[in-house]
Amino acid sequence: MHRKTKVISFTSGKGGVGKSVLLSNVAVQLARQQKKVLILDGDFAMANIDILFGIKAKGSIHDVIFGKKAISDVVVNVHPNVYLIPGGSGIYEMQYLNKFQRRNILDQLSQIGVDFDFLLIDTAPGIDDNVLQLNSASGEVCVVVTPDPASITDAYALIKVQNQKQKDKHFSIIANQVQNEADGLALYKRLSDVTQRFLDVGLDYKGCVPFDLDFSRATRANQLISVSNMFAPANRFIMRICENLNSSGAMAEEKGGLQFYWANLLELA
Repeated sequence: MHRKTKVISFTSGKGGVGKSVLLSNVAVQLARQQKKVLILDGDFAMANIDILFGIKAKGSIHDVIFGKKAISDVVVNVHPNVYLIPGGSGIYEMQYLNKFQRRNILDQLSQIGVDFDFLLIDTAPGIDDNVLQLNSASGEVCVVVTPDPASITDAYALIKVQNQKQKDKHFSIIANQVQNEADGLALYKRLSDVTQRFLDVGLDYKGCVPFDLDFSRATRANQLISVSNMFAPANRFIMRICENLNSSGAMAEEKGGLQFYWANLLELA
């Protein structure tokens, strides 16, 4: 019996908000809860999830697209119960595939995705069409934002464009690098007030990760705090985010199944 897979994208209006690091730590914490997690590194310009897990990927979606490797040879086990599909430039090149190439990769992707509880997609920052497509195909879009005014402005811009171009109306917010819980909630409310005033969208608060010196040091050392220091304060907040993601309705089945996710991503749906 196939599992019901929750498909969640982690996205941001600008870079430098800690999105990839947060996603990777969330994946580890979900795995500790006996969830099987598949990560798709969709940041084709700065793909770095493999580095965060201390490995160097030997292949990517690019190799699958051009017939150099099978998808099963590209998927990497980066941590117990956590697997990675390295992205690289292959995500961008998907839009140039012919029908046969798209069908081939769709079949392969669909076969490997059915046994996972979560599919987490790390998008590139910004409002590139590929980012919008990755987000729109997901069951839940998590926008990572920091107190930096530019981050807030760009997060709003991302939500606005995602809504106008892809007609998405529901977004989840994760406040990162805040001073405390109250600061995180205030950041969410600030963004929510603006979107409610000018856009026809709804925002859901998934939690925050306050600044943690241990977390910062681990990140600078290309380490995951959930692995290097399980007792760091940041992990308590990451676990709370995981609980909220666990309870959310982000099932791929809501959009027609995991097969539909890949089909939508490849513009076959």
